[in-house]
Amino acid sequence: MLRPEIAAPSVPGGAPSSVEARSQGPRYNIGLKETPQSHPSAKASAFTPTGMSGAAGDRSSSSSSLPCRMPSSQPAQGSCFSNNRSYAEKTFASKFTFSTSSSSARGSNYLQTLKTPLSAGNPQRSGYKSWTPQMGYSAATSSSAVSVHSSSVIVAVVEGRGLARGEIGMASIDLKSPQIVLSQFADNTTYAKVITKLQILSPLEIIMSNTACVVGNSTKLFTLITENFKYVNFTTVQRKYFNETKGLEYIEQLCVAEFSTVLMEIQSKYYCLAAVAALLKYVEFIQNSVYAPKSLKISFQGSEKTAMIDSSSAQNLELLINNQDCRNNHTLFGILNYTKTPGGSRRLRSNILEPLVDIETINMRLDCVQELLQDEELFFGLQSVISRFLDTEQLLSVLIQIPKQDTVNVAESKITNLIYLKHTLELVDPLKIALKNCNTPLLRAYYGSLEDNRFRIILEKIKTVINDDVRYMKGCLNMRTQKCYAVRSNINEFLDIARRTYTEIVDDIAGMIAQLAEKYSLPLRTSFSSARGFFIQMTIDCTALPNDQLPSEFVKISKVKNSYSFTSADLIKMNERCQESLREIYQMTYMIVCKLLSEIYEHIHCLYKLSDTVSMLDMLLSFAHACTLSDYVRPEFTDTLAIKQGWHPILEKISVEKPVANNTYITEGSNFLIITGPNMSGKSTYLKQIALCQIMAQIGSYIPAEYSSFRIAEQIFTRISTDDDIETNSSTFMKEMKEIAYILHNANDKSLILIDELGRGTNTEEGIGICYAVCEYLLSLKAFTLFATHFLELCNIDVLYPNVENMHFEVQHVKNTSRNKEAILYTYKLSKGLTEEKNYGLKAAEVSSLPPSIVLDAKEITTQITRQILQNQRSTPEMERQRAVYHLATRLVQTARNSQLDPDTLRTYLSNLKKKYEADFSRAEQVSGKTEE
Repeated sequence: MLRPEIAAPSVPGGAPSSVEARSQGPRYNIGLKETPQSHPSAKASAFTPTGMSGAAGDRSSSSSSLPCRMPSSQPAQGSCFSNNRSYAEKTFASKFTFSTSSSSARGSNYLQTLKTPLSAGNPQRSGYKSWTPQMGYSAATSSSAVSVHSSSVIVAVVEGRGLARGEIGMASIDLKSPQIVLSQFADNTTYAKVITKLQILSPLEIIMSNTACVVGNSTKLFTLITENFKYVNFTTVQRKYFNETKGLEYIEQLCVAEFSTVLMEIQSKYYCLAAVAALLKYVEFIQNSVYAPKSLKISFQGSEKTAMIDSSSAQNLELLINNQDCRNNHTLFGILNYTKTPGGSRRLRSNILEPLVDIETINMRLDCVQELLQDEELFFGLQSVISRFLDTEQLLSVLIQIPKQDTVNVAESKITNLIYLKHTLELVDPLKIALKNCNTPLLRAYYGSLEDNRFRIILEKIKTVINDDVRYMKGCLNMRTQKCYAVRSNINEFLDIARRTYTEIVDDIAGMIAQLAEKYSLPLRTSFSSARGFFIQMTIDCTALPNDQLPSEFVKISKVKNSYSFTSADLIKMNERCQESLREIYQMTYMIVCKLLSEIYEHIHCLYKLSDTVSMLDMLLSFAHACTLSDYVRPEFTDTLAIKQGWHPILEKISVEKPVANNTYITEGSNFLIITGPNMSGKSTYLKQIALCQIMAQIGSYIPAEYSSFRIAEQIFTRISTDDDIETNSSTFMKEMKEIAYILHNANDKSLILIDELGRGTNTEEGIGICYAVCEYLLSLKAFTLFATHFLELCNIDVLYPNVENMHFEVQHVKNTSRNKEAILYTYKLSKGLTEEKNYGLKAAEVSSLPPSIVLDAKEITTQITRQILQNQRSTPEMERQRAVYHLATRLVQTARNSQLDPDTLRTYLSNLKKKYEADFSRAEQVSGKTEE
């Protein structure tokens, strides 16, 4: 049964609709945490799609609807606020028609009418789980460990049709941050870029066109997104709202002047314009508020400015979430996150998931980290100031929204946020002082951005209305007092009278409780909570009470150990009088605050610069802090991946002792490493270590090593996990094949590829065959590839391909005197060549609890099989000569590109290269002579 259909009549010319709807509050509450907010259920009418015509988002036939006002709302009961419509509502509000999957924000009666989370979508999905805002999507993108990142992003996605299929437009807005990010890019049939971008955004809600999910004919993009984001709220909107013309109008109306150059970038990006049109209309509808004109930061981000890390790789590498325990912080985010602000933490998270690819930008960050490490006064001065900042982005987002309805909660929120704004602006000068003597270009640029005269103008305007000593304070009673007395005296006579009344009531409450304490000879004290208002608390042993009971005058008694909380009938009445007085104060203060905000709106956009500065400085300080706790080194960027004595950064935090360090050397001439070694010798850890160091380098952090050089990786792929996936009905082998297919389809010359034990989900012969074929395909690319395997047959591929290097992890055999058996000692050291260990699986089994007879039989069978199927492949003298020439040529090219050696050192290096070449060549000649004999 489909949900009830309620049609919204279209009223021409912007005339008010005759349909009156029940008061609608915002679906998502995005006020700052210290602001008390109610949680009204969004009893929005669900409008049905009126047809599938209109190809907004396609240039050929844009469709636009006549503007119509939203149904007028009734005043909230008990509110002393009138239901005045704002200018912005009259300007922007219009009819919006959609079909939504949202259930979390609606009342229980509404839920009963809901058939599926996609009522206008595919009925085959009727069984899927209900969504809650607290549930993130996958381990790759949402984390309980990352507490500051509670999802608040809404994304609109639209795909071109016909010849434009595969052209994707995306627009996203974070309800906690007043920034819209637009993207448009061409994707292949796997839609890897779309899925990866959505994983990184970790959306609260995804909006798509209703034509994408036509029953029985859903698009591949829609199907993939719904499969990958099972716990995300989905909403389908009529295609006509994806209107590029309307999207451009929105951007022209709402974009801050400083960022208006985005118009030049997106003029011809029709699909991202279509997406932003639907997104903004939908956000206005669900939040019951509009954004003030010229208030939003709007930016366009293509897919070429950052490296791509797919969600599976992010999960394998434990970038945000630990795979064993999602609550601990043994992740890359955890070891780098010493940020002091929510904005800094969000920036660090997004950088880890999308590392930079621009060497100049990375080096600017590294210069800053270096200066912070060298100048302790700068480091501690900045850290002290940054730690006092609130969530500037969220504050700005709340300030620029104009509510369509004036309520007590809206008033209280605006007053609180103005106090937060004053607190934030008062930190600008201390931040400038801390940055005054910095030297690096990026820090100087941030210092220059704080010279903006608008900070002073806004603060002066605020101080003409707000008391100088009003500030942000912790504790709900402290903040309530700050809000009551925020506005200066003598600005509004009635406000002064209301505040005197409120003060008298509070004094009366304190006096009444003192009298009760004296009357009953009890140690009563006044307490306050936002839920109960003023109440009485007492700490006393129950045996000290007369008859072990409180006097009958006290009601609503609760007891925790020896602490009692209660109230009285008189106190309840005085609380009601206090609340009534507060509402009057908030109403009058709100009117003054709104007038003040209207005067400073034109200047408030300097806060975009401030939030960007604070979050970046916070992240750079976090990098510097991480360096002080370990011996990290500054990375260089060349065409070579070279790490001297590098170690695993997460393992360092877990281990009692420092992890064993290893060297890594990969160049274009030796870009394919095959790594062998026994089980538990360190292969998987080493692969993850390389990827984590690469990511750390590309976000501007120092590296756990003695020396490091990196080639910029545009994509980082991993194939590490070997678990079954019951959700997609994939066995271990099928999951391996899906992951390796994704890598083969998307890898390019600038990729870093890490593959761990491919093909062990099937039999040995097939596994070797698949691995060999995959290796040959990857060898045709110039991607840097590390391939860990137990199939020793693969090691012989270096005979055919000179850019293959064999490496192995060493182990030592020691005699176990107690059991009179030989045991394996793991050194975790990486060495050249393939492993000489044979049948190390049997040795591992031998030290386990398997019966000795089983192990003995296994050894005999293995010996017979090895004799039958393994053949030693020897290289010919000609191959050895070609290999020597190849390695000499690649080293010379590399030296010509990257060498910074002085002439004498360079002459010595080249002489050594010549000697090595001659030695390799003579070795080949000796092999040739022995062969002829």
